[in-house]
Amino acid sequence: MTIKKFQGRTEEEATMRAKEEFGPNTVIMNVKEIKPKGLFRSFKNAIVEVTAAIEETEISQTARPMMQMPPVGNINVAADETISIPRTDSVSKPDSIKEVFASVENTWSSSMEKEPVAESKKETTVENNLEEKLESLQSLLEKKLVQSADHPSEDLSKESLADENLKFIKMIYSILLENEVDEKYVNQIMDEVEKVMKSGISVDHILSSIYQKMILKFGQPQPIELTGRKPKVVFFIGPTGVGKTTTIAKIASRFKVEKGQKVALYTADTYRIAAADQLRTYANILDTPLDIVYSSDELNGELAKAGEYDLVLIDTAGFSHKNQEQLNETRELIDRVPKEFEKEVYLVLSATTKYRDLLDIADIYKENFQFKMIFTKLDETSCFGNILNMKLYTGASLSYTTYGQNVPEDIEIFNTQNIVKLLLGGK
Repeated sequence: MTIKKFQGRTEEEATMRAKEEFGPNTVIMNVKEIKPKGLFRSFKNAIVEVTAAIEETEISQTARPMMQMPPVGNINVAADETISIPRTDSVSKPDSIKEVFASVENTWSSSMEKEPVAESKKETTVENNLEEKLESLQSLLEKKLVQSADHPSEDLSKESLADENLKFIKMIYSILLENEVDEKYVNQIMDEVEKVMKSGISVDHILSSIYQKMILKFGQPQPIELTGRKPKVVFFIGPTGVGKTTTIAKIASRFKVEKGQKVALYTADTYRIAAADQLRTYANILDTPLDIVYSSDELNGELAKAGEYDLVLIDTAGFSHKNQEQLNETRELIDRVPKEFEKEVYLVLSATTKYRDLLDIADIYKENFQFKMIFTKLDETSCFGNILNMKLYTGASLSYTTYGQNVPEDIEIFNTQNIVKLLLGGK
């Protein structure tokens, strides 16, 4: 795997540069704004830096060769090479993953910032230490901190170090299972990490390897993007009660209010009168048209008159995945959209749904639609393993997550780093 940083005036420009070199399968691992420094900083514009990654075998043949990219400001790090952080003088037997992080407090601080650790920081709680370490992983990967293997710890034998590493891996394994990550996917991650592990490595390297493998498994989020073809037609499908209507209102508000796009709403949910009323309330607030459609022919007639709109969002009836009749109606509605329209389908799922039920839902929808996924109700659960489970089971891209009923606030583009941090026991 290769990790590299790219800069641009905007996030889109920096991301475009990354995809030009790495190809369309590029995964953006981190985005940060770099503010200008110096005497004349007030006259300079901030720049955006993205950290991009891709597996070696996935680098596009059509991507621009690396040697053609300006070398200044870019760091090319092979994630599978040994990353070693200077160890503290002694390592105590950890009773929990949090104590492991606490035991390397000084090491991480000196490695990342090259500044002495204040006494107040040494007294930081174990919980805060955990979050700081998880957040620092990005910088560890970027800065390519490689320590010579000629300086092993004098106070810890290789056998003892191996025992500590094994105990640490078991802790990570247990945490992922507690977060309801399917055991077969946990084993898959651990197997991949084991392939790059070498004798004498630290727990820092183990954790960073697990972290980056999970980032890559989630892939790059795929939210709704407008390409200029009008209108873009977006369908929202999924079971009853997962929050499709509220999610549509949040997305409509984001494009209408924040981005200034012209948005139209349609609902094909003619089974629940309350659903149309709820969406109409949001449409009135946003000053956006809403129409009810009863068939694919009626929808296509409405789309033919929607050329002035940038985006058309279509709510479909929520139904049990076992209801074949309603499934056929939804499939006909989507399949019969004329080819001149650019269309996308988003499967809306609740993070609170049982894993077994999610698998059944996915099996039905995979057979009938190509979709991206939106997960709702993240505020109603403390276990997020099903998000990773469904990503790996379906192969579909993740797009948005929602975490409350407030419109338009409680929605965001899928935050890969935050979810991975939560899965590893962070906050």
